[in-house]
Amino acid sequence: MATLIVIIVFALFLGAILTGGYNREYLERMQKSWIWQWITTVDHKRIGILYLLAGGFFFGVAGLEALLIRIQLMFPDNQLLTGDFYNQVLTMHGTTMIFLVALPLLFGLMNVIVPLQIGARDVAFPFLNSLGFWLYFAGGLLLNLSWLFGGAPDSGWTNYATLALNDYSPGPGINYYVLGLQIAGIGTLISGINFLVTIVNMRAPGMSYLRMPLFTWTTFVASILILFAFPPLTAGLFMMMFDRLFDTKFFAISGGGNVTIWQHIFWIFGHPEVYIIMVPAFGIFSDVISTFSKKRLFGYNSMVFATVLIGFLGFMVWVHHMFTVGLGPIANTIFAIATMAIAVPTGIKIFNWLFTMWGGRIRFTTSMLFAAGFIVTFVMGGVTGVMLAVVPANLQVHDTYFVVAHFHYVLIGGTIQGFFAGLYFWWPKMFGTLLNERLGKAHFWLFYLGHHLTFFPQHFLGLFGMPRRIFTYMKGYELEMSNLLSSIGAILMTAGVLALLYNIMLTLRKGEPAGSDPWDGRSLEWAISSPPPVYNFAQIPRVRGLDPWWLEKYEGDGTLKAAEPLGPIHMPSPNHLPFLMAMSFFISGLGFVFHSWQVGFLGLIGVAIILFVRSFEEDHGYHIQPDEWNGVES
Repeated sequence: MATLIVIIVFALFLGAILTGGYNREYLERMQKSWIWQWITTVDHKRIGILYLLAGGFFFGVAGLEALLIRIQLMFPDNQLLTGDFYNQVLTMHGTTMIFLVALPLLFGLMNVIVPLQIGARDVAFPFLNSLGFWLYFAGGLLLNLSWLFGGAPDSGWTNYATLALNDYSPGPGINYYVLGLQIAGIGTLISGINFLVTIVNMRAPGMSYLRMPLFTWTTFVASILILFAFPPLTAGLFMMMFDRLFDTKFFAISGGGNVTIWQHIFWIFGHPEVYIIMVPAFGIFSDVISTFSKKRLFGYNSMVFATVLIGFLGFMVWVHHMFTVGLGPIANTIFAIATMAIAVPTGIKIFNWLFTMWGGRIRFTTSMLFAAGFIVTFVMGGVTGVMLAVVPANLQVHDTYFVVAHFHYVLIGGTIQGFFAGLYFWWPKMFGTLLNERLGKAHFWLFYLGHHLTFFPQHFLGLFGMPRRIFTYMKGYELEMSNLLSSIGAILMTAGVLALLYNIMLTLRKGEPAGSDPWDGRSLEWAISSPPPVYNFAQIPRVRGLDPWWLEKYEGDGTLKAAEPLGPIHMPSPNHLPFLMAMSFFISGLGFVFHSWQVGFLGLIGVAIILFVRSFEEDHGYHIQPDEWNGVES
């Protein structure tokens, strides 16, 4: 009966939307609603803000899960979270942070800033840009619904077989994992392809590859990594789904399957994923450090080369997650050397950032504080990474809190601090106001000191032998003080994030106007109004060199040179089909989670119908005439 009700409601909704989309009066009435404008938007700046909102929401959820973990481990023999429920919280924290927080928050900044930095009016495929976001959000929502209906995934964020198969996790939790991440992953793959095409084809005249800002370069390299890393994950999730739903034997030893194959598939994606979420942060730090040091980035060409080399080597090191599997000394040695080699281009970046600051007129804004703090944190994380690349050392600390400390130093010190630096840096461009610097510095110090207090003691916990993923520990093993300090640090980090939220609320209510170029910026986004108009540039600019806006301000006449005559500007029309397609995938995923084949295939039929409608949709967008520019809302 419930299945029948879902089918009828979904069919009615689908019919209403599809038929209403071609009724002019219906469209005009709906377009006056602000929420409908956000649902149907294809403007890259609004989609970027949607990514920030959704990523921020999931960040709050994952942060609460982390806080619960640290409260549980604050004292020995604690009973707040026990057994399988602790496994669920631990799994959802890692999965949410990696898949639904780190990259989507960076996608938000990429969406807003990259088209502006290359002098484009939008991304190459606005429709796909919207579809990518709604698929990500639908997949993330499906995954987190597991808390309410049936239980969350409980096999760790890496979802290792055989733990993740029906014999050891019989509930629907892992079904949420494999289906939610497949839906979200399709959206990520679409977005990566979109950024690639945008950067290759839509750069302003004169902007050669070696004139692109570092944030654009790192977005370009991360998009290439997405293109090659996400298909293996999708294939692995597909096989895991078939093992759970249709009793195939890809990873089941009883049927001739191989559990190690899952580890290979996952880490062929998993280690490039580290660089997918790290490399864009490197670009943010490069732009921030250059701007607030009042200097051109030191060694620009070597920074580009190092970024490309990091992306290439990122695919050569996945087995360092598997040194204890038993692949043999030759395989372990090869991947240990490759892991150590990746420290070379990373070191080039560190020294270039330091040389950029050397002799510069540094302004320690909140963005610059996060950038400077990152260098210290990331070097510490890099040193422990080289330690873990030494196979005998890795064998001793594998699956201990030493590894937890290492990757949190790298990912929080890099990705999350990179996002915070970019948020404070580009907030004026997105919203036209300045975040409060006093609150921003309070956010930095609380978060930064809390981060070190949380994760530095975990190195010693690992060396003392405390395993990962355990929900309690006994007294008398010298683990109490380090765990207590670690939990206090997590509370400080939470206070820092609350300071950021208060800062945002205060700024949205009565923020100080920023102007178009509050930081004396160097790249093209600072040459237009804040926030930018919907069309970005009234005339596509002509780029005359690296740091084009700085060049025009201090060596030109202070205005961008136009590469085209004045004329009407073509813009894409809003579209409701991406939202509807994501909803169809969501319905399909929810049906398969509970083995309801009718609902599952109904959602897929909805996807096919929307694809058919889109294929024959004749929408040529609209034009903004020069005399309408001042009246167009951004």
